[in-house]
Amino acid sequence: MKITITGRNIELTDGLKAAVEEKLGKLDKYLTDEAVANVTLSVNKDRQKIEVTIPVKGHIIRSEQVSNDMYVSIDLVEEVIERQLKRYRHKLIERHQAGDGGSYFHQDFIDKESDDEEVVEIIRSKRFGMKPMYPEDACIQMELLGHNFFVFRNAETEEVNVVYKRRGNTYGLIEPEF
Repeated sequence: MKITITGRNIELTDGLKAAVEEKLGKLDKYLTDEAVANVTLSVNKDRQKIEVTIPVKGHIIRSEQVSNDMYVSIDLVEEVIERQLKRYRHKLIERHQAGDGGSYFHQDFIDKESDDEEVVEIIRSKRFGMKPMYPEDACIQMELLGHNFFVFRNAETEEVNVVYKRRGNTYGLIEPEF
């Protein structure tokens, strides 16, 4: 796996680069040399943040970790990425990687049977009517319910959208793309 490291508001020392390459190098047992990990290290006051993005066909494996120590953040991000790779191995392979000679995954990882895989199980389902509303009204409704996101039918487009709460007391809007 190739690792591209960039820094924002931080000097990329040889020690930091070596720590990132060592930790993410452990993922080589899952991913081939064709895979690319884009790593961004940033510092904002006491927040030491690392973002890792690994695009694989049809999906993005991504983790962002923040702590007061960059080396701790690096350790945490590696654990999360490895857990994601193990959890979604079958989904990624069956839908996007099967029979693909240019796969980003090592064949022995694909073929390996695993007992520790987590099974995704939906234990509750909800149905509710969606009356059309504007995104701003959906944000108000989300706040009234005390949720972090709210699904609604957009009054302007008649499409199903999602509003969500972001850091810094701001909001985001997710719209479908066809």
